[in-house]
Amino acid sequence: MSEHRPIVRVWSGVVRTQDREEYVDYVERTGMEAYRSTPGNVDAWVLTRDLGDGHSEITTVSRWESMAAVIAFAGDDPERAVYYPEDDRYLVEREARVRHYVQRA
Repeated sequence: MSEHRPIVRVWSGVVRTQDREEYVDYVERTGMEAYRSTPGNVDAWVLTRDLGDGHSEITTVSRWESMAAVIAFAGDDPERAVYYPEDDRYLVEREARVRHYVQRA
């Protein structure tokens, strides 16, 4: 990572607050496990935020050594969000596209 700046991948979705903890556990077993086991992944987190209306926002943030590592995880269209079989059960809103940023410091 000394020559290249890490790529940060960010995705968000919304679940019912009553499902938040169960969904976070599910994300840890699916997406986070997939992120962390892909060569070139630096680290990954799940963040939650109560929206106050019975819904909670779930955001995943992962850092990667390069865009090539992101593509190894996400496929040829790295901006497309990756979903797992039970996501439909939980998500009431979801982003179809993810955002990538270059880490500066």
